[in-house]
Order: sequence, then structure tokens, then C-alpha cells
Amino acid sequence: MNEQRDIPIDDLKAFQMLTEMVDDQPLSQRELASRLGIALGLVNSYIKNFVAKGFIRVKNFPSNRYAYLLTPQGLAEKSRLAYQHFSYFTSLYTVARQDYRELFHRLEASGVREVAFCGVDEVAEVAYLSLQETGLALKIVMDNELHEDSFFGLPVVSLTQGVQELHVPVVITSLKRRTELAQELDSLGVAGGRVFVAGVH
Repeated sequence: MNEQRDIPIDDLKAFQMLTEMVDDQPLSQRELASRLGIALGLVNSYIKNFVAKGFIRVKNFPSNRYAYLLTPQGLAEKSRLAYQHFSYFTSLYTVARQDYRELFHRLEASGVREVAFCGVDEVAEVAYLSLQETGLALKIVMDNELHEDSFFGLPVVSLTQGVQELHVPVVITSLKRRTELAQELDSLGVAGGRVFVAGVH
């Protein structure tokens, strides 16, 4: 897959935090940390930074709860980050859709009729859409982090379980974890010639 410039983690977390500050409802820093999946200390650091930059005003409530009010500067920063966020994922979608379509057409032309997906995230959903434009069928979906979930009607199984049932080529369908997943497949005995990554020819 063509290289994409990732949104810096700091910018993405800042956008998510500003998005949570949509009204004047009281909210504790612990609640913010839980919603965003980050450490409490990091939430505190972001809030201090937002206050220092004039992005928010803080209104105190009892029991360590606060209302975070976006200032005009905060609204402008939120809009800037939203555009950056949208631009990244729009670009990712366009490139990934094209790369997976080309990969699936190559596999189909070589006689492949079914494939397995390894890795479930937003890129896997794009890959699935591209797959629908071919005659290929999705046989197995593997992901250790999401096994026991489902993906477009198919159960998501662990890599160990999926490899035991594997008789089809494996397409890595996670951009962020593709190296890690390729290494794990290799450690499970799946030969490199059976593993495919979109955009790699």
C-alpha cells in the first residue's frame, strides 16, 4: 500500500478531547480518560495546555467535576483538527480502495477463488468493499484482538485458529499492524508466498 502520512497521535487525541467538550455538562477528568482510553495524567496535561492556549474555559462543580467550555479559538482549533482528520481518512480510503482492488484482481486472474483477511480495522472495511467488485469470496477473518466478534457476517477467529483451517491466500487488512501480523503469520508457519499486502508488488 502507498505510504500515508499518519495524523500525529497528539493531534488525534486533541481532536477527540475537544469533541467531548461539546456543552457545559459537568465532567470529571477520570470520565474523560475513560472515554478516550488514555491515562488520567495525560488528560490533565491536555486540559492545562488547552487552557494555556485559550481553547477552553473551565467551570468548577463539586466532587472534582468541571465543565469545559470551548472558546472561539477552541472552536477554530477543533475545526482545523477535524479537517485534518477527515483529509487523512479520505486519502487513506481512496488509496486503500485502489490498492486492494488491484490486488484482488491479480489474485482472481491467477485462479484464486477465496481469500482470508488478517487484521480488522477501518482498512479491512475498505478491503471488503473492494472485494465485492471481484468474483472472490471471503472465507476466513482473523484477528487476535477482536476474535469472537464478527465482520460482515463472518466470525472473527484468532490467528492460531484461522491458520488451522487455512487453505486460501491470506491478505493482510490492517495498515497499522501489517508488519506485526506478517511476522505472526510467519511464526505460525504460513509461508510468505501465501501472504499478500495491498500495494506491494
